[in-house]
Amino acid sequence: MKALVFQGPGSMAWTDVPDARLIDPTDVVVRVDTTTICGTDLHILKGDVPAVTAGRVLGHEAVGVITEVGSAVTSLAAGDRVLVPAITSCGKCASCKSAMPSHCATVGGIGWIFGHLIDGTQAEYVRVPYAETSVHVLPKGVTNEQAIFLADILPTGFEIGVQNAHVQPGDTVVVVGVGPVGLAAIRTAGLYGAANIIAVDLSEARLKRSLSFGADETINSGTEDVRARVLELTNGLGAQVVIEAVGIPATFELCTTLVRPGGSIANVGVHGKPVDLHLEDLWINNITITTGLVNGTTIPTLLDLVASEKIDTGAFSTHSFGLDQMIDAYDVFAHADSHDALKVTISR
Repeated sequence: MKALVFQGPGSMAWTDVPDARLIDPTDVVVRVDTTTICGTDLHILKGDVPAVTAGRVLGHEAVGVITEVGSAVTSLAAGDRVLVPAITSCGKCASCKSAMPSHCATVGGIGWIFGHLIDGTQAEYVRVPYAETSVHVLPKGVTNEQAIFLADILPTGFEIGVQNAHVQPGDTVVVVGVGPVGLAAIRTAGLYGAANIIAVDLSEARLKRSLSFGADETINSGTEDVRARVLELTNGLGAQVVIEAVGIPATFELCTTLVRPGGSIANVGVHGKPVDLHLEDLWINNITITTGLVNGTTIPTLLDLVASEKIDTGAFSTHSFGLDQMIDAYDVFAHADSHDALKVTISR
């Protein structure tokens, strides 16, 4: 079969690899019909994730059809159309039982194994361990293109942003960084009754797009004083919730200046460098700071919302490619600003 293979920092190839096959009784094999690229994949290509070694098939998001089932699999069958999410769950360890499969002990203490610790989903077929407690059978009314963004970005913005920050009805929510995950946080903040959602970014194109995802106000951090503007919009108090969705020291530190006493900062961005935490200023303000890796426990809820047309996930996709155009898709996604790209959809 063909797959996108990591060949070391800065190098990848769409090339032949051994066919995906059943290894354990709890496995299934899925024919990948739709996949996408995540910012984490770009971090891997830069060499930022040393656990990913040369020869690994990348990708951790897929929609497809089961072609083979292991001997222990009873609730899934060949022909089922399923979502393969970023997180694999054994369903039995202490972490999985406490709704934190992102740290599933059975698969090594980290639920993100596709394209990381085992071969991933940017391929014609993928082996899925612990399939019965990991994949989601899709309803007929949800298309592959809608479902693919439930594998990672939408639950990430919802769980690690909105839920971790305990957004309440009437809150002002500031989202710093309105790439795909930031937009997911904006789109789902309204589910919990946020009264005013403020998008902050350097890109005017992304800020404009954020309005269609549910932002009420936009602030260009390259041309405006973000703190002054947020204070103006909140009667001098600051926001109850600030969500960091970039992953660099400057944006995290900005978030700490935008939150009001008693408020919450939810860090969603993936940080590759140390960040100064100014506790000398923050300790007195009763600030809650949260971090996290997506668990995917909200995927069934989000699927229902997509099926009932309460959430339009198709809006995340700006570019479409075939599987054999994987390298081109990476080029567009890696240069998103040049192509005015959000997410790419890659289909068989």
